[in-house]
Amino acid sequence: MLLHCRNTIHDFSRLLFPHYCSGCGNDLKDRDAVICYRCMSELPSTNFFSTPNNPVEKSFYGRLHLEAAGASYYFTKDSLLQVLIAELKYKQNISVGLFLGRMMGYQLMLSKRFSSVDYIIPMPLHPKKLKLRGYNQASIIASGIQSIWNKPIIENAIERTVFSKSQTKQDRLHRWENMEGIFALKNQSKITHKHLLLVDDVTTTGASIEAVGSVLQALEGVKLSVATAAYTV
Repeated sequence: MLLHCRNTIHDFSRLLFPHYCSGCGNDLKDRDAVICYRCMSELPSTNFFSTPNNPVEKSFYGRLHLEAAGASYYFTKDSLLQVLIAELKYKQNISVGLFLGRMMGYQLMLSKRFSSVDYIIPMPLHPKKLKLRGYNQASIIASGIQSIWNKPIIENAIERTVFSKSQTKQDRLHRWENMEGIFALKNQSKITHKHLLLVDDVTTTGASIEAVGSVLQALEGVKLSVATAAYTV
């Protein structure tokens, strides 16, 4: 009788508060799920975190000295990943960021290549953009990672000091020009001689990651690795 009542309450609550897949929009029975099993199976996994000299690492050759780098999924236009990233960045869907972070956390935890990481560093947002959006998507992803892979997060190791518009439609040269001199170190003593994992949502040209990484590596003894949710093909 009690079980029947619980099921009835659950079914009624689903009618009042439907829970939809962030990928396809279908109804989800599991209220803790973010996407359905079908969408999960369609995510294009890269296996980069366990693969040395993967495309993410190669994209930074001659730009940054990295201990390791990787991305969970391939990103293409009009794909499920594009939908999920848009949900996170522009539609206040924090659950998507936590989900992507958890997926990264499992992969990082299983990869020996990242085992010596001391701190997770989310890609910083300018305070103005943080106020407009209400949160830093890289910090949300980092929290998802931490929930699986128990590494401390440092939010204030580096700050973005110059506000710039979205670079989505700009080429690599213009992205790099816009990145020059816009990041500054804070709380340097915390990260000196540490292995840092810089986390962001998508690797495209890598201009932002290169700019932040260069500032971090100016500190004595800093080792740097990079992890993103997606890699643009």
